[in-house]
This record gives sequence, structure tokens and C-alpha cells, in this order.
Amino acid sequence: MNAAIPAVDFAGVDFKRGERTILGRATFAVEPGEFVGIIGGNGAGKSTLLQLTMGLLAPSRGEIRVFGAPPRATHGTIGYVPQRIELDPDVPLRARDFVALGVDGAKFGIPFPSARRRSLVDAALADVGATPFADKPAGRLSGGEQQRLAIAQAIVGRPKLLLLDEPLANLDLSAAAGIVETTARIARERGITVLLVAHDVNPLVRYMDRVLYLANGRAAIGAVDEIVNEDTLSRLYDRPVDVLRVRGRIIVVAGDA
Repeated sequence: MNAAIPAVDFAGVDFKRGERTILGRATFAVEPGEFVGIIGGNGAGKSTLLQLTMGLLAPSRGEIRVFGAPPRATHGTIGYVPQRIELDPDVPLRARDFVALGVDGAKFGIPFPSARRRSLVDAALADVGATPFADKPAGRLSGGEQQRLAIAQAIVGRPKLLLLDEPLANLDLSAAAGIVETTARIARERGITVLLVAHDVNPLVRYMDRVLYLANGRAAIGAVDEIVNEDTLSRLYDRPVDVLRVRGRIIVVAGDA
């Protein structure tokens, strides 16, 4: 992996749904090994940005590169954690079997030898702290435990880029904090670039390198203090925005135009 080549590079990217502009001339680069939090309200384009990065959607205009190549050409280098996983509590699928699907579950042909697969799965389970419940039914685990399995499944194939779409949704504060800390540690230890989508910047502040803020079809990237401030957010939203810091938490309040 060439450190001089951005992990993710958006150059003048537009994306529209009908007449609505989801992203307009989005231009930014994420460096290899960075942990970037993607923040914005509902409909800001956070999930769309991940889908563009994976090549599941094509931009209306502009160019996207992942490690210097078109997104679809780098599919094997990307791990993805969706917003929600649905695991039937009555299906006898062990946690380790769910994670193993990330090794060869979506591939045709000869799978990895069983010893190699077992080694990869065990390492991924250990990385996310899921070894204690590795042999329990996946559908009967808590939401936080299932989210750890989803991350394990995404990293079991040793990706260079990890995309997480709202992994903290529906988790309590303790479980959410654990997921962010675990993701940051894995990224550091494995040298993985991370893009993590969230509504709230606060759980990510201690761990992420930069924040990518989406609002009103626009994107701004930088350190938290450079982006999450009244001047920058007021420009993004085209309206006055107050940024309050209360007991160590950041509160964004959008006023009337």
C-alpha cells in the first residue's frame, strides 16, 4: 500500500436523487490509516457516501478513487458493517459461524482450508472481544454483542478500508463507547483506514483523527475544532448554527435562516 496515495479520494463528486442534490462537488481525501467520523443529520448523504465509496452507486459527476483505483476494482480491500443486522434467534448459527461468512461465505469455488479459516475467525473474534461468546447462538446475543460480530465479519478478510454505517444506533452509551474504542484499536493495530457514520460526534471525539461533516449537500473535513464550530457549520447549513460545549459534550443547535 502506497502511503502517498489516499485511501479514499473524492474529487468534485455530485450525486443526485431526482432533482435533489445529496452531494454537491464533494472534494476530500482520507489518508491511509486515518479514522474519520462522518457526521450529519438524517438525509445528509452519510450512507450514500459509503455506497459511493464501495461502488454500489455511481456519481452524477466527479471521480472517486479507493487506494488509487475505481471503487469496484478494490472490492476485496473493503470491509463493510451495515446499519443493522437481522439475526433470527431461532436459527442455530453460532457467533463464529456468522463471522466465518466473511471469509468465503459470499464466494464461489474452493474455500480457505479449514485451519486457515479457523485462524482468521479466531483472530477476528479476539480483536472485537467476542471470544467469550464465540460458540453461542448469534441471534440470542445482545445488540452490542451482535454489533461486535458484524465488525468481526467485516475485518476477518483483512481489509484495508473499513466502512461502518451507524454502528452505534440503538446501543446504550456503554455499548456504543465500547464499539468505538474497539474499532479504533483494531484500526490502529491492523493499519486499517476507517470511515464511521454517526449522528452524534461526541462518542467519536477521543478516537477519530478527523471529522467529515455533511450538511445541505456539502462536505467539510478537518479536525473537530476546525469543523464543528459556529462559522463552519453556519456556512454548511446556510443558516445560523450555535455550537455549545457543555460538560465536555458538543451540542449543535441550528437556528432559523
